[in-house]
Amino acid sequence: MATVVLVGTLDTKGAEYGWLRERLREQGCDVLLVDVGVHAPPGDAPAADVPADAVARAAGHDLAALRTAGDRGAAVAAMAEGAALTVAALHREGRLHAVLAAAGSGGSAIAAQAMRALPIGVPKVLVSTMAGGDVAPYVGSSDVTLMYSVVDIAGINAVSRLVLGNAAAAAAGMAARFEKADAGGTGRRVVAATMFGVTTPAVDAARARLAELGYEVLVFHATGAGGRAVEKLAADGVLDGVLDLTTTELADERVGGVLSAGPDRLTAAGAAGVPQVVAPGALDMVNFGPESTVPARFADRRLLVHNPTVTLMRTTPAEMRELGAELGRKTAAATGPAEVFWPLRGVSAVDVADGPFEDAEADAAALEAVRGTGVRLHEIDAHINDPAFAVAMADRLHALITATQGATS
Repeated sequence: MATVVLVGTLDTKGAEYGWLRERLREQGCDVLLVDVGVHAPPGDAPAADVPADAVARAAGHDLAALRTAGDRGAAVAAMAEGAALTVAALHREGRLHAVLAAAGSGGSAIAAQAMRALPIGVPKVLVSTMAGGDVAPYVGSSDVTLMYSVVDIAGINAVSRLVLGNAAAAAAGMAARFEKADAGGTGRRVVAATMFGVTTPAVDAARARLAELGYEVLVFHATGAGGRAVEKLAADGVLDGVLDLTTTELADERVGGVLSAGPDRLTAAGAAGVPQVVAPGALDMVNFGPESTVPARFADRRLLVHNPTVTLMRTTPAEMRELGAELGRKTAAATGPAEVFWPLRGVSAVDVADGPFEDAEADAAALEAVRGTGVRLHEIDAHINDPAFAVAMADRLHALITATQGATS
């Protein structure tokens, strides 16, 4: 029978969670109730299967001490940490087929952190008073399903009965499907590839080659969220390899563009030992919105209006040197096989002879920095969008994956 884990603050929302538990049971689900509240629940609250003190202990905290300290922010952070570890453990034990929570801002922060600790594909439903605004802090790079509560999570009434009832039915249906899902998937090995508009021809050619070799290729648009999703999937063990052809998000993080994937970009696959081949796709550019939004400090820089909503800024030789060093250093630090492929004739569709972002000095500075990191480097006399360059990357990734999986089989 499918099991839905309820993650809630029983000190403030016991009645609502008791109601949700009954709705889930009516849908034919087993239910595990995890209490993430800091204070003692009232006497009429449902009994938790995982009490709050156990959640706190999971993260090395003492619930009594959290209560005595009276620091709500610290307590929420501690319970969020414990909740994440608790639900991850339940998932590993095969006792979790979906997670459901209904909360205000504090409870949403706790439940969302717990949900983000689970692999992509595990059903996650969060009914939140915060779902009507910026939800990036709650979703992150995970596949959390958000529902706006419309009214506060404060009792069962004409509106909350409808919203919470729909959420329970959704979680129950997801859990039932997840329990029965074929864990083997398609049986094909899975590779992630990163792409931008200015590297699309290369990724298309690499994807076609990898498909010929029997791979399922997941393509991610390198817009910040895409890079974070690749990192998440690599960390979750979903990927057999990464063709990281488009590393442009490194430039946005370092220089101050709007499409950064954060400082941990290009680290998860290496930490997990996942084979990867890396290229400097679109490192020649930093991304901004409409031209009017480009910060004044960049007024004298080389800009290219890509479309009415995207303005590109060419990276300088100094910035490219830093980016090359970062790309090489992070790739060299991988625990598994990881190599860099460098196209000597340009790193994007606009970094070509007589193109708007042609800058041989900047590209050479980046390549020199990569050489200095000691990473295994393939210098290819081609443009990044040359099919031969893309196929060479694909073939090398296939060789690395085959060697790695053959050694461990």
